[in-house]
Parts: sequence; C-alpha cells; structure tokens
Amino acid sequence: MSFDVEAIRAQFPILSTQVHGKPLVYLDSGASSQKPEAVLDAMDHYYRQTHSNVHRGVHELSQLATEAYEATRTKVANWINAASEREVVFTRGTTEAINLVAQTFGLRLTAGDRILVSELEHHANLVPWQMLAQRSGAALVKIPVMPNGELDQSVYRAELAKGAALVAICAVSNALGTRIPVKDMCAQARAAGAVTLVDGAQAVPHDRVDVQALGCDFYAFSSHKMYGPTGIGVLYGREAVLETLPPWQGGGDMIDHVTFESSTYNVLPYRLEAGTPSIAEGIGLGAAIDWLHSFDFDAAAAHEQALYDYARTELAAIDGLRLIGTAGAACGAISFEIAGIAASDLGTLLDQQGIAVRTGHHCAMPALQAMGVNGTTRASLGIYNTRGDIDALVAGIDVAMGILL
Repeated sequence: MSFDVEAIRAQFPILSTQVHGKPLVYLDSGASSQKPEAVLDAMDHYYRQTHSNVHRGVHELSQLATEAYEATRTKVANWINAASEREVVFTRGTTEAINLVAQTFGLRLTAGDRILVSELEHHANLVPWQMLAQRSGAALVKIPVMPNGELDQSVYRAELAKGAALVAICAVSNALGTRIPVKDMCAQARAAGAVTLVDGAQAVPHDRVDVQALGCDFYAFSSHKMYGPTGIGVLYGREAVLETLPPWQGGGDMIDHVTFESSTYNVLPYRLEAGTPSIAEGIGLGAAIDWLHSFDFDAAAAHEQALYDYARTELAAIDGLRLIGTAGAACGAISFEIAGIAASDLGTLLDQQGIAVRTGHHCAMPALQAMGVNGTTRASLGIYNTRGDIDALVAGIDVAMGILL
C-alpha cells in the first residue's frame, strides 16, 4: 500500500490555517503533533453524547464511557505488543509515567545502588533519577554521548559491569533525533540484573514498537506526540515487575476495600491509577491509534524517514549551518545552529514566515552541553510533512540569514 501524504494532510484542519498571513509550515511535532479530525470528533462525541465518569456507574452513560475508555487500553496493548492489558497503566504523560516508577520502584534503592542514565535524556528522564539518588543515597552514573550524538556503548558496558539497579534511556533523542540501540542495551542490562526503563515518547510516532521484543521492563510514552490529545500517557510495565510496585497515589479506583483504619488495593493496572482519569483524552488516544491503523504505517514511516534524510542533506548544504548530531540512525528531530545567529532570533524570523520550529535547549540541557552548545534550532517532523515544508524551511533560513547577517 502506498502512502498519500496529501490525503493525510487533508485530515488535519490546522494545516490549512495561516500564521502571520502565511501558510502554516509545522515543524514542531517533536514538542507536540497536530491532531486529525478523527481524534477531534471522538472527543467531541464523548462530551456531547456519552459524557459520564467511568468504572463506578451502573447507568447507561457510565457504561458507554467506561467501554470506550477501557477499549483504549486494549488498543494500546495491541499497538505496542504488550502481553496483556494489565501491563498498560494510564498516566498524564511520559513525565508522570517516569515519576511513577521513580516513586515506587525507587523505594527499594539504597546507598550503594547505581542508576545508569544516558546523557541524551530529556529532563523528564533525568531529574526524577537525580531526586531519587538524593533521597536514597544511590549513585547516578552517566552514559556519555559522543560527538556524533550516539551513546558511548563501551562506557555503558564498563559501567554496567560495575553493577546497576536501573538503566534509564530514551529510544530516540528529542534534541538530536539519535536512535538508541534499545534492544541491545536492554538485553545487556537484563543479563547484568538491572531493571530497564525506556522513554519512548519520541519513538512511538515514528517506529513500530514491540515492547516484548525490546525486552524492557518499563516503557513510557505520551499521546500528544502520536497524534492524540494532551493530558494522557502510558506506562507499560512487565506484569511481573508491576506486581512488585506499591500503590503510588491513594484514592478512588485504586482500592479494593476500605475501613477507617486500613485499605486493600485493586488489581493491576487500576491500583496504580487513582482518581477520575482523563476520560476524553483516553478516548482520543484510542481514536489516534485507530487512525494510525487506517493507513499503511510502515509506508508512512518510510515516507517520513526519506523526508528526514532529505532535510538533513538540504540543511547541511547551507553555508554556515552546522547540524548538531550526525548519527547514522536518527529520525524525527534535526538540531542545528548558524554561526553568528541566535537560535531565538532565527526562530522568530521563521515564525514570521509561517514556519514553526523549536528553539532553545529542548529540555535536554546536558545533551546539548555535551555537544558544545547551549541551544539550537530544531525542526521535527510528522507524517504529514512534505518536501515542500523542508524547501520552505530552507528558503526561510535564507531570508533570515539575509536579515541577520
């Protein structure tokens, strides 16, 4: 099956809008992807036709809402090839999913334990481990990034050989686009007796993810980066590992029986999900997965990878522009700097031409510092982008350089 990018674009209302009187060129999907009509319609239908709280009601609306919300759990499990719906825990996003692990699994860490974290991480997969290390006395150990943006696997192997309780790595760098050899690194970690957590927020929109094949213990991602709504994410956990985690938050749905003196807790995954969930957002995530099933995802991924390679080639040809991170295996995000131009100034001038990019440190300060920069301009792709978008970016940079240099 071929991939018709124009047919895909037609399903995103926002892509037909204008910014500053110019057609929108959206190159910030790494921060948050746009939403197709199918997702917007599903959430609108819930609020207009079936809104009610879930899990607790016997009336018709509650039953319909619960069925739609829980159907998403099954869809997520199938999409990432989890062994069971019990391994799918809903959170507010990747950040909350990682913090959940840090606040539960982390309780067992003590002084002398070691937490291995890559230097490429988004702050959401670094700061919780810093906080855990400070509380527990565990050591935070860096897996360094090399000049091309890849992780130094020799250092990883050496540090793993010294022992590790936990390895936390991203699947794809949000700042550089580097693809990490997660499957191999998880296999090494498991052989060394370490638990693994993968931040998959930047991988799920671009690649087919099979958590069983990856061999990770935890995998976290967000709906809003995979064409779904904000406010909901997923923590996948191997059931045998999830069963060992204590409840994280107390409240409705995570309980089995409550007396004034004590409580017993619900089964997985509900005992890790306290309170009224993000119902409309959960239904929207389910609609996003249905939408991803509506076309040839592999063909879409091939389209996007070809576009990514085209973009890197075209940008690298601009005199004075330097790509930050040149790993051979990469996708999604392209970071660059132009000598003599502040990233914020470039981003502002591109915005005036209708071109949306991200500037700054991308919540990955250590990664950029390791690459010798404090901030970059980042263009990040979605499956709705075209060569015309890349050509517009290149032309927009030329205009900006003419003004700023």
